[in-house]
Amino acid sequence: MYGLSAGHGIKHFGQGALLLMMPSIRATFGLGDVAYGTIFAISSIASGVANVPAGMLADMYRKRIAWLLTISMLMVGAGYFLIGISPWVWLIGFAVAIIGFGTSMWHAPAFGTLAARYPRRRGVAMAAHLTGAQIGNTTSPVIIGFLLGGAIGSFEFSGFDWRWVGIGVSVPMFLTAIVVMWRFKTAGSEASRNLDFGEYMQSAWRLVSNVRVLGLVFLGAFRSAIHMSFQAFIVLYMKETLELSDFTIGWHVSLLTLAGIVSTPAMGWLSDRVGRKPVIFAAMASMAAMVFAFLWIDRGVGFTILMASLGLFFFSVMPIVTAATMDQVERGSEGSATALIFAGGSVVGSLSPIVAGKIYETSGFEGIVWYCGTIAVLGAALALILPMKRLTS
Repeated sequence: MYGLSAGHGIKHFGQGALLLMMPSIRATFGLGDVAYGTIFAISSIASGVANVPAGMLADMYRKRIAWLLTISMLMVGAGYFLIGISPWVWLIGFAVAIIGFGTSMWHAPAFGTLAARYPRRRGVAMAAHLTGAQIGNTTSPVIIGFLLGGAIGSFEFSGFDWRWVGIGVSVPMFLTAIVVMWRFKTAGSEASRNLDFGEYMQSAWRLVSNVRVLGLVFLGAFRSAIHMSFQAFIVLYMKETLELSDFTIGWHVSLLTLAGIVSTPAMGWLSDRVGRKPVIFAAMASMAAMVFAFLWIDRGVGFTILMASLGLFFFSVMPIVTAATMDQVERGSEGSATALIFAGGSVVGSLSPIVAGKIYETSGFEGIVWYCGTIAVLGAALALILPMKRLTS
């Protein structure tokens, strides 16, 4: 659990780097708001596509999980290396697709393995795994913002071009891939045997015809739509409207995950004891309230405090939704269940930044707040009415 969580953190360090690099990439290539959103959409589409083979391979070849995790890290590293050497925006798009594909290749084998190994503590296991991600998400924008901006307090240097930063990010990804292949050889050992294709297809059909599972997929998709759109355009808002430095933008973005390092395991522990529904509903409702608060608190100290407060729930609800999904499925289908919920999020998430880009063009950041806040309200309502079974044995 700790090893997978650490690897997840490094993977998310890479994902977070792209968010801080994108305003510089936008300026270099002269991208418009919709084109800027489309780059994020490409990542989300690639993530969605990757979930299908990732879920299938994770369930059919449980004893080869280390290979899947290694491939995931190698793809993320290759994508950032391509970004670093790219002279064309279309190659940036291709590299982002590779990163998106690689990041999703991690989820099904990792979440599936944890769900199978810790069936009665899924909330804690999922939360621990995402806590690793939040550590990566918290440190990445601060470090990448510093490298791009070249300033922290009184210390200043010229900063690095975004291309060199991209190449630099690829290095820890490649090194982690080596460590994963070396240290994670026992991942998947809880499986007694691999499923054949016929068994897998029967299990997959039962999964996609489960109304509770499909409802949770939609719930995860709502959360992803908020995540993709709000993060992408609050960075632009801070850069172009508030005119903050790269480092200041970086540590503000890190606030979206910093508080979650504490709240995520607490929410996972609570969901194991009182049930998933009340925890998910409370998190989505709180998220909606805090997003709408940006209509009145749009700068200054209050803006900073609100960013930190939103971080209590912004990512923390996702492992609880994932654990709730695992509660609904039969043993041996954990990888596909993970893939399905992340695929749903990727499909909606891929469309959301494009829609948000059009909204930002016409209504600015206020429009983004209304858009994301409304989705959060819908997510809270779905969590309230969706039936969720109690924990499985």
